[in-house]
Amino acid sequence: MNITRHPHFLRRLLLADAASCLAIGAALALGAGLVADLLGLPADLLRAAGLVLLPFAAFVLFVASRPILSRPGVWLIIGCNAVWVAGSAALLIGGFAAPTALGIVFVVAQAFVVAVVAELEAMGLRATSPIPA
Repeated sequence: MNITRHPHFLRRLLLADAASCLAIGAALALGAGLVADLLGLPADLLRAAGLVLLPFAAFVLFVASRPILSRPGVWLIIGCNAVWVAGSAALLIGGFAAPTALGIVFVVAQAFVVAVVAELEAMGLRATSPIPA
């Protein structure tokens, strides 16, 4: 059986996406000043990224908790994840900051994970019909 066809795959993936956005968002919003120098990224940028993730996490949780998953809602989540990945790439190639080696690894790693999650969400959405709770 293809895992993306499992009846709970997409809902569980969305819940994991929401939880990770909440955790990373809170960590960045509260701890930006602690890691800014280590990453070579402006604390205000890290804090803003964290604050953006918090309402996004709430939206993903809202979509995941509905009795029937909203296909447009999931596509919006996938699109937002794609924008996050593009923004991460722009940060590294656009000269907006001078990240340290650890900062580069951090930006690339989180963008990679978000890209994988977005692709899995798209695969799960394409593999399923509307899913009751």
